[in-house]
Amino acid sequence: MTDGLEAMVLDEVREKMAKAVVHTRQEFANVRTGRAAPALVEKLIVEYYGSEVPLQQLAGFSVPEARMLVINPYDKASMGAIEKAIRSSDLGLNPSNDGNNIRLNFPPLTAERRKEFVKVVKHMAEDGRQKLRNLRRAARRDLEGLERDGDLSEDELARAEKELDKLIHAQEAEIDTALQLKEQELLED
Repeated sequence: MTDGLEAMVLDEVREKMAKAVVHTRQEFANVRTGRAAPALVEKLIVEYYGSEVPLQQLAGFSVPEARMLVINPYDKASMGAIEKAIRSSDLGLNPSNDGNNIRLNFPPLTAERRKEFVKVVKHMAEDGRQKLRNLRRAARRDLEGLERDGDLSEDELARAEKELDKLIHAQEAEIDTALQLKEQELLED
C-alpha cells in the first residue's frame, strides 16, 4: 500500500506539472510575433446578443499570407461586434471589413517592440517555473505527511523526493526550450 500512496502523489503532481507547462506554452502563443496566427485573437471576448462569447465560437480563421489573418464570421450580423472587440483589445490592430470577412494586417514589429515582447515572454516563463515549484512544494508536504503518518519510510521518502526533483527539472527544461523557441521567433525579422 505504501508504494500506492507514493505513486499516487507523484502521478498527481506529474499531471499537474504537465498542465502547467501546457498553460505556459499557450501563454507564449498569445504573444504577437509579427506573423498572423489565429491564437492571437481566438480567445478575444465578443459581446454577442447580450452575452460574452470567445471569438473562436463565432468565426473561422485562415492565414492567406504571413502577415494577414482573415476572420470569417458564421453569422454576418456579428461582424460589428467582432470588429469592436478587436479594436478594443491591446493587439493594436485595425480590422477591415469587406462585408463577408474581416481582415487583419499585422505590421512588422520594431526592434524595440520585439525586445519588450521577449521580456514579457521571459516573465511568463518565470511564472510557469514558479507554478512548478509550488506544485513540488505541495507534493513534498504530502509525501512528508505520509512519512509522519507511518505510510512511508525514510528511504521511500528520499526516493520519492529524488523522483520529484527529476520531474521538476524535466518540466523546467521543457519551459526553457519553449522560451528559447519563442525568443528566436520574436527576434527574427
